[in-house]
Amino acid sequence: MTFLLAAAAHTASLPPYWTVAPFALLLLCIALMPLFAGHFWEHHYPKVAVGLGLVTALYYVAVQHDWHPLQHAANEYVSFMALVGSLFVISGGINIRVKGEATPFRNTVFLAIGAVLANFIGTTGASMLMIRPWIKMNKYRITGFHVVFFIFVVSNVGGCLTPIGDPPLFLGFLRGVPFGWVLEHCWSGWGLAVAMLLAVFFAVDTLNFRRAPKEVRDKETGEEHFHIRGLLNLVFLGVVLGAVFLPKSLQETVIGGVLSVPAMVMIAAAVASYFATKPELHEANDFNFGPVKDVGYLFVGIFLTMIPALQILQSGEAVKITTPIGYYFATGALSAFLDNAPTYLSFLAAAMGAEGLSVDSPADVLAFAGSHPHLLMAISMGAVFFGAGSYIGNGPNFMVKAIADKAKVHTPDFLRYMWQFSIPVLLPILVIVGFLLLKGGH
Repeated sequence: MTFLLAAAAHTASLPPYWTVAPFALLLLCIALMPLFAGHFWEHHYPKVAVGLGLVTALYYVAVQHDWHPLQHAANEYVSFMALVGSLFVISGGINIRVKGEATPFRNTVFLAIGAVLANFIGTTGASMLMIRPWIKMNKYRITGFHVVFFIFVVSNVGGCLTPIGDPPLFLGFLRGVPFGWVLEHCWSGWGLAVAMLLAVFFAVDTLNFRRAPKEVRDKETGEEHFHIRGLLNLVFLGVVLGAVFLPKSLQETVIGGVLSVPAMVMIAAAVASYFATKPELHEANDFNFGPVKDVGYLFVGIFLTMIPALQILQSGEAVKITTPIGYYFATGALSAFLDNAPTYLSFLAAAMGAEGLSVDSPADVLAFAGSHPHLLMAISMGAVFFGAGSYIGNGPNFMVKAIADKAKVHTPDFLRYMWQFSIPVLLPILVIVGFLLLKGGH
């Protein structure tokens, strides 16, 4: 009887479906405004994102009279931004100088290193650290193809082995997915997807390389030197990683309801890194806080507006998918065009809700990870892999394009990125990965 009363109260307290409108509107703005109202969006996106977030916040305060969802969202937002921001700042103090030009083999090795590194400093950190040397080492023959495959491998697919790797997985970790779970369950999908992407890249890059006269190739690739400066920042990266592994008692210690101990450690590491890094290293990396400010403003809106969507999805009524392969493609389809972090959380909430579990309960998340590993694998890989489907699927994608554009590299526009690269190249590879690893899952 007590259970039935609790269930009835939960159903009654669910927000109405119209409360999802600010979330849907914000995601549509992120997807479409840069295309159709780029100047307006560039100057006013913080007002739009925060304004829509405040609409949802007002609903919970004035109608639901419940501050708890807002406090929970604020806590997750601060933890999320502490990780993303600290990795961005610290990686901005490491400068890789490249002399000479790259052969297809060296390029492929460089991307493979990026795919591994993304799991330690995040796809954002790895992208910001490696995109400039990537452009320089290919400067006499770089094309949009090089930039797109960098986005595929380093900015997205590579970061699927740890919660640090990609924002969706970190949100899962914050909700209760064990740190080592994705490495244990997703390594085969990561290896297969990365290997196929690198194989395609090597084949196409070899053709690109051979277009140059042999004497030019020999001259430009005769001497290859890498020099790394700012290695002190590796210590600060270690501090950030250590914060993720702090004892549970410290992880659960929250000041003011929003600021956790791990977040404070990460912020302190970022501040120390910034002031310990020589100004010339920041200048060499063209470092500024613009990209992380963009992410910060947008995610204020995302974390607030997605509260009712998550509550409705975890009721189990909104999504009727039962198979891992279904969740893989559904999560992937939305992750390619909407931000992949809230997409991951939305489908995790739906999958758990179908089992009568709550994504707000760490114990329920842990139980779900143990009892339905193929569903969580599908959602995790779908969100991370398909984030490369368009420029708007994952935060680093547009950041990489912006840096490449500034370096006068001819990058494909939004539509050409899809019809020339992500649909004919990336999609078939991800379809193969999904059917090989998830078709028989339950």
